[in-house]
Amino acid sequence: MNVTTHEALLAWLERLAQEATVIAPRDVDGILLYRPVSHSDEIVFEYTRPKMSPKEAVFPATDTLLSIEKSGPSDDQQVTLTEPSPAKEQIIFGLRPCDARGISTLDAVFIEKEPVDWSYARRREITSLIGIACPQMWEDCFCTSVGGAPDDPSHLDVLLTAVEGGYAVQAVTENGQKLIADLPLQEVEGEPPRPTLQAETVPVLPPEQWPALFGERYWELLGERCISCRMCTYVCPTCRCFDVRDEVVERRAGYVRYDRLRCWDGCTSPNYRLAAGGHNSRPVKGQRLRNRFFCKFLYMAADYQATGCVGCGRCIEVCPVNIDIVEMLRDVTNLKRRAAEVQV
Repeated sequence: MNVTTHEALLAWLERLAQEATVIAPRDVDGILLYRPVSHSDEIVFEYTRPKMSPKEAVFPATDTLLSIEKSGPSDDQQVTLTEPSPAKEQIIFGLRPCDARGISTLDAVFIEKEPVDWSYARRREITSLIGIACPQMWEDCFCTSVGGAPDDPSHLDVLLTAVEGGYAVQAVTENGQKLIADLPLQEVEGEPPRPTLQAETVPVLPPEQWPALFGERYWELLGERCISCRMCTYVCPTCRCFDVRDEVVERRAGYVRYDRLRCWDGCTSPNYRLAAGGHNSRPVKGQRLRNRFFCKFLYMAADYQATGCVGCGRCIEVCPVNIDIVEMLRDVTNLKRRAAEVQV
């Protein structure tokens, strides 16, 4: 395996920060977040997972899609559309493998099927991913139950694994090879240490078994706990629902400028499916919560051949009413098993 020292890694990151925007785990007022760093000493290396996923770097919470300017008299008005300037190249450093997998899921939604989302695609094209393997599975993590692993390199350009005195370095893609070209490496015998895995596996029904659960009263009961705060959506690495709105930026005689904004939304919001005329196809909390879980374990697989849940456990940590996705997976597995026993 190829190994670099911690000091060499810090110097390498300093060089990268001169050429691109480096986004990494950083302590922000006591909360660990993926944020731009100016110097490598701002990066936190000993951590579980940041509070938010890194999807903000490629899919911002508020994204200006274009500016619309209208000028001149109303009977001869000129309309100008302006796209935002391309962003600087960026490197997300210190991703956990589950977060990299989350970005891969967003890729499947926004760029791997027509029509391509040009705003997302432009950011994704200039984004490189450098991950750090988890030494163990943390509390609330269940990545191995949904097809991932704490040291999964699949969706990264470079994977680092902590070893004595430094990090084992694995370039996964051609872009990764370019990134580590000037990183001092030493070849040593052996393999990177494997992470400590949890003993218990969370049961996850295959996609084809979910439709039979659609009419279960379970969703109504679960919905009684939900307060529609959308916190689970905002921290999730794969949730991608959004709303589009126009905001007036400047107005004067004969001139007005709007910014067309894309803002995060969530399918658990009471107004998410509200249509013109006031009709809401999911007026009940249980219906909205059911849609959230069906999206993750059925719809994403059917529409994009991607996983809607990477097992990071953030939604478990932040839910104020203790709706636990692992608890839900166990419950629906038991429902399915009992239904099969009744049929027999």
